[in-house]
Amino acid sequence: LSDEVYEHLVFDEKKHCSVLAYPELFRQSFAVFSFGKTFHVTGWKIGYCMACEELMTEFRRLHQWNVFSVNSFLQYALAEYLEDRNNYLSLPTFYQNKRDIFAKAMQKTRFKALKSEGSYFQLYDYSEISEKTDTEFAEMLVRKFGVASIPISVFYGSGRQEKLIRFCFAKTEDLLIEAAHKLENV
Repeated sequence: LSDEVYEHLVFDEKKHCSVLAYPELFRQSFAVFSFGKTFHVTGWKIGYCMACEELMTEFRRLHQWNVFSVNSFLQYALAEYLEDRNNYLSLPTFYQNKRDIFAKAMQKTRFKALKSEGSYFQLYDYSEISEKTDTEFAEMLVRKFGVASIPISVFYGSGRQEKLIRFCFAKTEDLLIEAAHKLENV
């Protein structure tokens, strides 16, 4: 199962590499994509899955009992929007600019960025700032500085702690700069 929902959010002239491009992987993989991630409408919960014919036959047998339908007006809206390839082919530049604006503003803080070459999230190491767990640290950032982050430990069943938090840079330029400015005081 290949989660390829960020296929159009790849930066620094990198290219998305899909399992579908490799014949042996294609024969044994499902690739899942998201219109929500691509078109900034994650609440719509619309995506699609691709695989070879044999796998898709089996997928459809199960899928029909799990998902009944997506409302038709959103399907029509997406179909129309897809007609202009620039609506999604321009996304790498759009988000890379946001990433770079946020990264530049964050250079004035004590947070250490981990390289982000895709998605609209940026990981930051706060190990030189605090001994708090990431959930405690994220809560403190909201309460004391008014900046929301996502603790990384919530993605691990073990609760693994690496002193990393995740910021979303899919925001307006003003908001990104304001958040980074607030974080200068941490």
